[in-house]
Amino acid sequence: MFQDITQVKNALAAQQYIATDEIATVIFLASKLGKPVLVEGPAGVGKTELAKACAAALTRELIRMQCYEGLDETKALYEWEYAKQMLYTQLLRDKLQDILRDTTTLAQAADKLAAEEDVFFSTRFLLPRPLLRAILSDQPALLLVDEIDRADAEFEAFLLEVLSDFQISVPELGTLQAKHLPFVILTSNNTRELSEALKRRCLYLFIDYPTVEAELRIVKLKAPDLAPQLAQQAVELVQRLRKLDLKKQPSVSETLDWARALVLLNAKNLDAKTLETTLTVLLKHEHDVQRAQRYLGEFNVDADDNSIKPTPRRVR
Repeated sequence: MFQDITQVKNALAAQQYIATDEIATVIFLASKLGKPVLVEGPAGVGKTELAKACAAALTRELIRMQCYEGLDETKALYEWEYAKQMLYTQLLRDKLQDILRDTTTLAQAADKLAAEEDVFFSTRFLLPRPLLRAILSDQPALLLVDEIDRADAEFEAFLLEVLSDFQISVPELGTLQAKHLPFVILTSNNTRELSEALKRRCLYLFIDYPTVEAELRIVKLKAPDLAPQLAQQAVELVQRLRKLDLKKQPSVSETLDWARALVLLNAKNLDAKTLETTLTVLLKHEHDVQRAQRYLGEFNVDADDNSIKPTPRRVR
C-alpha cells in the first residue's frame, strides 16, 4: 500500500498518469481506510486510466466489471458450467453405475446421487465473474466497477451489499469470503444520480476537464513527438471548443488522439487546412463540427505562418 501522498503521485507518474494533489490524497486515504473510491466526471477525463495506473503502481491484478443496462447478479458474480458438468457425468458414467448397482428403488438411487453431488457442485465447475474473481483472488486485486451509473438501481443496491462485507453466498457452496480485501474504484459519467447509500460507502472524487497547463503536461507526456508550440496551440484550441455549446465536449483522450494524428500528418502548425481535415478526430457529431467550423471562421489566418490565431471575442 501507499505510505504517503507523495508516494502516490510519484507511483502514478511512473505509470504516466499525472495526478493532482486531490487525486493523490483520495487514493492514499482509500488505501489506508480500506474504502472504495467513487470517481465521477465527464467521459474521457481519465477515470478508468486512474484505476489502471493504481493497479500497475500497486502491482495488483486489475479486475474490470463493465456496467450496462440489464446487468444482474448472475453476470457479475458467477455461473455454473453446466456443459462441463454434463461432460464429467458422461466420463464418469461407469463409476456412477458402480455407485448405483446395489440400489433397488428410485429413492435409493436419488439418495446415493445426493451423497455425491458435492463433486458436481464444487469450485471446479464454478465460472467466476468479476465480483467473485476479486473476492476469491489469491493475491490482493484492484476491482474496477466501470460506469456504475449505466447499471440499474437494483444492481447498485446489490453491489452496495457486496462492498459492505466482501462476501458472497453461493447456495450450493455456502458463504465465500474474500481472501484479501480488494482495492475498489467505481467510475460514473453522471448519466444518472447515484444513491446516497453508495456515496456514503465511498470516498468521493470528481475529475473535471484539466486546465490548459495540466492538459499540456498530459499531451507532452503522452505525445512527446508533437512540437511544443503545436502542442500549445492544440490544447488552447481544445479548451476554447469546450466552452461552446456542443453535444459532446472533446475529451482528454480525444485531445491525445488529435495530438497523435498531428504527429502522423507531420503538421507544423494549426493552419486552416489541417483543422478542416482533422476536426472530426476531436468532435464526433456533425452538429458540433459545423458549430466549431463557424466558430473557427471567426479566427484569423496569420499571413506569415498560415496558422490559426484566435480573434478576441466572448464565447457564447
